[in-house]
Amino acid sequence: MSRIAKWPVALPSGVNVDIKGQAVTVKGSKGTLSWDVHPLVQVELTDNEVRTIPTSEDKKAWALAGTTRALINNMVVGVSNGFERRLALVGVGYRAQAKGKTLNLQLGFSHPIDFPVPAGIDIETPSPTEIVVRGADKQQVGQVAAKIRRYRPPEPYKGKGVRYSDENVLRKEAKKK
Repeated sequence: MSRIAKWPVALPSGVNVDIKGQAVTVKGSKGTLSWDVHPLVQVELTDNEVRTIPTSEDKKAWALAGTTRALINNMVVGVSNGFERRLALVGVGYRAQAKGKTLNLQLGFSHPIDFPVPAGIDIETPSPTEIVVRGADKQQVGQVAAKIRRYRPPEPYKGKGVRYSDENVLRKEAKKK
């Protein structure tokens, strides 16, 4: 039995949840998110709380109920507060600049990289070596940050590359003579 599935998801003011069959739609100030729930899970809305109930006492149904509860909670937090991921560029000449719906990256290659920003994501560059990815969908924010990081992941000898701001890069010692 999932302990997480037993907790209700509290709805803050300004967030509306609409349940039609297995489709759950969450609306808030930061946008609208929708998701189709697995048939083994039933979602109920009562007194500004969303509850996930497995349709059977099967182990898989309880696991899916816990996952569904966590995803609905992420949707509620996303449309009310939003999610953000910070990236840091470490290296000589590494810089980023946000221009409209593209992010221009200079990462030590012979050419600049133009990263198209997907819909629902906002990218800021407070300084040339910082990138802030914001959005309502937690999965999409993490995916976009991972795609940017993948262009030049941090290397272990000097630590150069694109890293998450809270990431700790393990450094290796250089080869001895």
